Amino acid sequence: MDVDRLCELAVATAHEAGSMLAEERAGGGPEVVQTKSSPTDIVTQMDRAAERLIVDRIRAERPGDGFLGEEGGAHEGSTGVRWVIDPIDGTVNYLYDLPDWAVSIAAQIDGETVVGVVDIPRRGETYVAVRGQGARLRAAEPGVSPDPEARTPRVNTGVPLNRALVGTGFGYGADRRAHQAGVLTGVLPRVRDIRRSGSCCVDMCSVAAGRLDAYYERGVQAWDIAAGTLIVEEAGGRVGGLRGAAPGPELTIAAAPGLFEELHDLLLPLDPARD
Repeated sequence: MDVDRLCELAVATAHEAGSMLAEERAGGGPEVVQTKSSPTDIVTQMDRAAERLIVDRIRAERPGDGFLGEEGGAHEGSTGVRWVIDPIDGTVNYLYDLPDWAVSIAAQIDGETVVGVVDIPRRGETYVAVRGQGARLRAAEPGVSPDPEARTPRVNTGVPLNRALVGTGFGYGADRRAHQAGVLTGVLPRVRDIRRSGSCCVDMCSVAAGRLDAYYERGVQAWDIAAGTLIVEEAGGRVGGLRGAAPGPELTIAAAPGLFEELHDLLLPLDPARD
């Protein structure tokens, strides 16, 4: 399997989708076409358009691959390759014209993520990771292809919990939000401060780039974290759940080794996986 070609395809497709979304947003606000788990959990016509673009571009080159998309669901393939897609991570930010939203594309081979790409159009940044080859941050002006010359993002190391800037997010259901607020009251006095961007992908890339020291959130799905997990890991970080579990909807934590364990142990007695 030519993993480098999978990476090239993911980068080009994510950038094309991100540029399309940015241009459409500049022309006016998107239409909300559906709500999911609650009235604040929305889908816009641009979520669907971006996912169609991504799937069409990849299928044109690799018609036998499988897909898992936030809007389109799962489709089995025949090649052992599956693409995990979030066409707009941070849809509410996109709706309100806030800058922190992203296109996330991961390529998996036999269930293992080998390529992760997160394109953040309003920042002009594309994060790229290939398993075993490290992570890269490619910057560009909005609407311009990323410069192939890239810097190497690295997680912040040696940061104690009480000096850590920690990102988090909140669910859509009222009961979950109420409990998450309670968990936050146990975390906030023990860390430097809390940030909430509204995009899991952006938060995980911020950990990889050293703009956040750590991140945790309950309720994220495979398409939210597939690319970001590889990017954090290839930038020197650790991503996992509670008590050695894999990251996922129960809880996802990302940080440098050492800080990961400190944040995990702080969260555990706060029962962060309860709604």
